[in-house]
Amino acid sequence: MPKFTRYILLVILFLLLVAVRGFEDILFYDPYLTFFENDYLYIDSPRREIAKLVLFTTLRFVLNTLISLGILYLLFKDNSIVKFSVIIYTMAYVLLLIPFLYFVINPKQEDYYLFFNIRRFLIQPIGLILLMPAFYYYKLNR
Repeated sequence: MPKFTRYILLVILFLLLVAVRGFEDILFYDPYLTFFENDYLYIDSPRREIAKLVLFTTLRFVLNTLISLGILYLLFKDNSIVKFSVIIYTMAYVLLLIPFLYFVINPKQEDYYLFFNIRRFLIQPIGLILLMPAFYYYKLNR
């Protein structure tokens, strides 16, 4: 693949990540978006449909993951990195969804900060931010 095409595809994928974030209010059901802007200081946990929330959180995680895997592949052109990343993303999803569900089902104001950060790992492409420099360092030392 020519470099120019690769760079264009990378820009498109990064713009897709931005679009997922920019249109989150329209695309996803998440009552915690507005709640964590300011309401968590004054009111208890918002009304929510747990199954719908988990479904849309999973959908957002999968979208971010697929776009991130595309970015990692275009950056490093290595299938083993993509396979390893799939394992990391799968383990992260399982390990983060368990406490996410606990905090959604049992909301307590003293747990909001921890819940906010766990939720952030599920809905933001933080895995990409962590994996890019790790794989770059790995490639340098190989």
